[in-house]
Amino acid sequence: MNFEYYAPTKVVFGKGSEEKTGELVKDQGGHKVLLHYGSGSVVRSGLLDKICQSLEKAGLSYVMLGGVVPNPRLSKVREGIQLCRKENVDFLLAVGGGSVIDSTKAIGYGLANEGDVWDFYERKRQAEGCMPLGAVLTIAAAGSEMSDSSVITNEDGWIKRGYSSNYCRCRFVVMDPELTYTLPDYQTQSGCVDIMMHTMERYFNLSDNMELTDGISETLIRSVMKNAKILKQNPTDYNARAEVMWASSLSHNGLTGCGTGGGDWASHQIAHELGGMFDVAHGAGLAAIWESWARYVYREAPERFAGFASRIFDLEEKDTETLALAGIEKMEDFYRSVGMPTSLKELGVEPTEAQIHEMAEKCCFFGCRTVGVIKRLDAADIEEIYRMARE
Repeated sequence: MNFEYYAPTKVVFGKGSEEKTGELVKDQGGHKVLLHYGSGSVVRSGLLDKICQSLEKAGLSYVMLGGVVPNPRLSKVREGIQLCRKENVDFLLAVGGGSVIDSTKAIGYGLANEGDVWDFYERKRQAEGCMPLGAVLTIAAAGSEMSDSSVITNEDGWIKRGYSSNYCRCRFVVMDPELTYTLPDYQTQSGCVDIMMHTMERYFNLSDNMELTDGISETLIRSVMKNAKILKQNPTDYNARAEVMWASSLSHNGLTGCGTGGGDWASHQIAHELGGMFDVAHGAGLAAIWESWARYVYREAPERFAGFASRIFDLEEKDTETLALAGIEKMEDFYRSVGMPTSLKELGVEPTEAQIHEMAEKCCFFGCRTVGVIKRLDAADIEEIYRMARE
């Protein structure tokens, strides 16, 4: 299939690379910087001080706004927009993981466009620009550092929505694998699932795929699985951290979608509603949903699921359906091996029928869309997947 590939973000990768942050901002023409971050971990680790020193060394002034949480909130975005306008900020710097970067992108949209920033996430209008931004990555997971997407949760109704455009792509990203050493194991493994799923969403499609793109995707998935197990035992293994961090970017910068027609993305849409309603870790939510989605849709593309089982897990079964199901079971086994949930109950969530109905309706924009490519899923389909995952 025809495709366009655009990945303009400059990557500065390796030990101590965060010390270059000030010069990178300066190279982009920044003068007054918003330092946007999450919890106190970047403060306690000393990273925020390092970034401040780097900005000061480059002769740049800055203001700070912390408090971003997982499933980043619209209220924090609006607070950031107001602060940046008051302080005449001209460059945004995210210090953190995907939630911080997504929040920064949303602030950038709000600064560069008139009206309410939530309009973009509700698809009421399209952005015409974004304030320039960069990132210092501390969590390998979301891939937002090189993607064109941003996902925000509106506390009014707890609606989680994504918006994508090339305007929000980071001008640069600083990636020091050592900055991820202190992540709790659950967060590390949740991140690994998110990375894999960004690739798997693109991999599962109904297109005539390019062998090269499939090969990149398969190698990326296997590499993350291998290194997730290493990090389970040794969280300060630099090589494993580096492999996972680079995979985070490659999984969501469009590379694994070249020639695939875009992929399925139903699992992400279904998991987004879990995050919106129950505030669960995104990767863990994906792990809890994926197997139920796969079992619900695999008969629509059994050869694709069978090929996945063969090339990811080296399985050999003569019967296509048996091989497809064996691959789903193997992925389930992997998630368990790294402490990830394979059901909503294991995730710590047991939604009622009313909550399942509400999530399915929100996922379908209240009847305005279906999700997925392997099988077009309406609200009734999505309700059934939630029920399967609840068991």
